[in-house]
Amino acid sequence: MTRLVQGDVGSGKTAVAAGAMWIAAINGAQSALLAPTQILAEQHYRSISSLLSQLTRPDGAPLTIALLTGRITGAERDRFLSGIRDGSVDVAIGTSALIQEQVEFNNLGFVVVDEQHRFGVEQRGVLRNKEHPEGPRQPHLLVMSATPIPRSLALTLYGDLDVSVIDEMPPGRLPVKTKLFRPSERERLYGFLRREAKEGRQAFIIYPLVEESDKLDVGAAVAEHARLSQEVFPDLRLALLHGRMSGAEKDETMRAFAAGEYAALVSTSVIEVGIDVPNASLIIIEDAERFGLAQLHQFRGRVGRGQQASYCALVSKAEGPAAEERLRALEATNNGFELAEKDLELRGPGDFLGTRQSGLPNLRIAHLSDIETVKLAREAAQTFFARDPLLTQHPQLEKEVQRFWRGQGDVN
Repeated sequence: MTRLVQGDVGSGKTAVAAGAMWIAAINGAQSALLAPTQILAEQHYRSISSLLSQLTRPDGAPLTIALLTGRITGAERDRFLSGIRDGSVDVAIGTSALIQEQVEFNNLGFVVVDEQHRFGVEQRGVLRNKEHPEGPRQPHLLVMSATPIPRSLALTLYGDLDVSVIDEMPPGRLPVKTKLFRPSERERLYGFLRREAKEGRQAFIIYPLVEESDKLDVGAAVAEHARLSQEVFPDLRLALLHGRMSGAEKDETMRAFAAGEYAALVSTSVIEVGIDVPNASLIIIEDAERFGLAQLHQFRGRVGRGQQASYCALVSKAEGPAAEERLRALEATNNGFELAEKDLELRGPGDFLGTRQSGLPNLRIAHLSDIETVKLAREAAQTFFARDPLLTQHPQLEKEVQRFWRGQGDVN
């Protein structure tokens, strides 16, 4: 299996992955989950442990789930490495620490890559190509994404990934209401945040930079946190989160926010993945035009995780039609595939033969999000190659294919 499962935040992708991990375990195979950040790896560790810890292997022993990140060192790290080497660990969850050379699996049969666009092509390949004691064996691969980026859709077209779509949300989940605001309307948003806080709700306020820049006229989290704390919300507790903080500082800040100790979290893009705060009902994204559609969609997924109505405010002073079009697309839909299609329009799906993540090949007919058409085209191609695998009966097509694989242009 080489499959992409797409579903919005909270639609159940992790539950699907956990079910497949259990199937692997009862067939004597190990599973690994690769997450882009320590925060997300730890969240997966907690959720998958709660889903699988009551289940058993064929020998009656409970499933063993272990976590490996860059901060796990010493004896704890040695125990992890020993457990996956001797097969006593059934499910290994971690960051890129999982793909280091000293990590040796006993019988790796299933690999899950979360938020796959955050990993390079080579990084994803390393874990899947780990040596097996009995010789080369490629495990099944499931990649998960809340918003398939254009590269994912392009790979689908060329047969590298099958696609499964979770197109429903759990019962009771309300769509996040998204609206574009100009900077002059910011005071309205602050008033709304204050009302939500009085109701016991929490909010995120996102900035594109950590520190102020002389070259860029965009908000910076550190300075804005100070301003908001002192001038706008002196009666509320506001937390600050950014990538220059240590891992321990970030974890403590997010733990406290999730526990309700702060009314709002002022942050950079480090909250894109990994924070699950059902009580958060509002996210304000400053200088929203500075972020890509996939990233904005991920930000929006930080709210709407509880039972209350939730809101996403996009604050932008951009005047250009491209930025406006991108933000209006987010305002118009919560559908990840529709947003990916818009991203394709604006950015291109990348060079599927290499590692570039931008640039548009000549696709003259199909939309890459039209999965049914893609499926039919792939089936037709497979049937064609089954009849004439070397293209000896189709010399012109053989010539075009050879030209394409030499990198001399797109196939017409």
